[in-house]
Amino acid sequence: MTSATLMAAILASCSRGGANFDAAAYHQEVMDWREHRRELLMEPTGYLNQIGLYWLESGTYSFGTAATNDVVFDGNGAPNIGVFTVSTDGVSMTVQPGVDVRRDDHPVEEIVIAADTAELPVMITHATLAWTIVEREGRYAVRLRDFELPFVASFGPLPYFEVDPAFRVQATLRRYAEPIIANGQTVIEGLEYHPVSPGIVEFEIDGQLFELEAYTVGERLFYVFGDKTNRDATYGAGRFLYSETPGEDGLTILDFNKSYSPPCAFNDFSTCPVASPRNRLPIRIEAGELFDPDLAYSAAH
Repeated sequence: MTSATLMAAILASCSRGGANFDAAAYHQEVMDWREHRRELLMEPTGYLNQIGLYWLESGTYSFGTAATNDVVFDGNGAPNIGVFTVSTDGVSMTVQPGVDVRRDDHPVEEIVIAADTAELPVMITHATLAWTIVEREGRYAVRLRDFELPFVASFGPLPYFEVDPAFRVQATLRRYAEPIIANGQTVIEGLEYHPVSPGIVEFEIDGQLFELEAYTVGERLFYVFGDKTNRDATYGAGRFLYSETPGEDGLTILDFNKSYSPPCAFNDFSTCPVASPRNRLPIRIEAGELFDPDLAYSAAH
């Protein structure tokens, strides 16, 4: 952003935010959030180094980099690493003799791999590769990462709309009589998404009233929303946003300048929820993260 553009944004922010609104401080807050967002993406457990997602039914599966395996790993690894065994209790792994496979840097020969839904999920490493077990709606998959994937080193920068305080709005949570289990879809055909929803948040933009169904994630509220920018500027399946869980007054802040693309915008190996019809806003939310297909990794990248 040029100095002139930044000054224009700050002046516009002052007019929108009221006399006591510190536009420069808010702008820096969003810049800090963006940098933290980039750092999280690029961490070893971030989304950028994912190179495979292999759904498994009950049974046994040989795996490794050789094409003769039931599950063929990309990346740098042994031709025949071991065998996965899948049952209703989860996924176990038996390693081929002489192959160096580790958990927490300790060699393992056989292990039950606690899934990402467990209190203590397990990550397995071998050469530059790492894998975890994903559990979704009673189904299991192996998620593969490459800690030395060149795509990660060359990634970025992330594109964004200009910061606009008009898209930082106060919202009111209208609670359901009791929390409900919401029904949603994901980018994986046949895989549904069923978060707990405490209610609907209502908010105004340019004098118009809108609402989003909120989902409970830990101590915060989570939103999967769509808007008219999904057609030409942002990720088509929608974007993600968090807000603080309100107190007795029901009030929280929706800051669309901190809305961001789901993991599926960067690779083909995630299980992202998509915005439900009720969470698709009939306006353009020109704030937050943009979508750039050149920043997406696939097996053919």
